[in-house]
Parts: sequence; structure tokens; C-alpha cells
Amino acid sequence: MATVRATITIVEDDSGVRTALEQLLRSAGFGAISFGSAEAFLASSSGTGAACLIADINLPGMSGVALVQELSARGAGPPAVLMTGRDDATTAELIRQAGPVRCLRKPFSDDDLFDAIRHTATS
Repeated sequence: MATVRATITIVEDDSGVRTALEQLLRSAGFGAISFGSAEAFLASSSGTGAACLIADINLPGMSGVALVQELSARGAGPPAVLMTGRDDATTAELIRQAGPVRCLRKPFSDDDLFDAIRHTATS
């Protein structure tokens, strides 16, 4: 039986991307739990204690940046990796406001994702 490494929480509104990330993380030995919105994550206790949070910046309702800020204000935020398909000044400012997080531009490689998780969870 394989040992499961740390659990990673995914918050992504695109179900295809969410499922692909879950499968990728599980195939690499991580535990993975996912949510379709920041609000669903905040309403659940099953995402607590994750080693890392991977969240899309552009979510319906509460954004990924607002989620990271909310968790930080609660003193309960795991290290975060934000994802975005946008590369503009507004998005760059949102990333800056999120604080010390890593950001991946979509599309990104599996190696880029694992590198971000590794550096985020150990910093």
C-alpha cells in the first residue's frame, strides 16, 4: 500500500481542471480534496489541515485572492499557490495583494505545479 504524502486542497470552478489536478496529485502520492468555490471550501471542515492550498484567482463569488486573505486573517491559512490564465496589470496587482504566495500561469506543466507545491509547503 502506497503512503499518502501531504493533502493538497484545490479550489477551482472549472470541473475539468479540478478533476485533472486531483488525479495528477493523487497519482503523485498526495491526498487531494477539491471544491468548486471559495465559499464551499470555507463552509467545509474537510479542507482544514491541508499542507497546501491551490486556488484559481478568478472564481465566481469570492476570488482566490480574497480566500487567501480570509484564511490569513483567521490565522488558519495553509501556504497557497494561486493559478491564473490572465497576464495583465490587474492580475499582477491581485497577486501582490495576496501576500507571499506562488502563482502559476495557466497552462502550466506538472513539474511547475510540483515545484510550486514543494517550495510553498516548505517556506
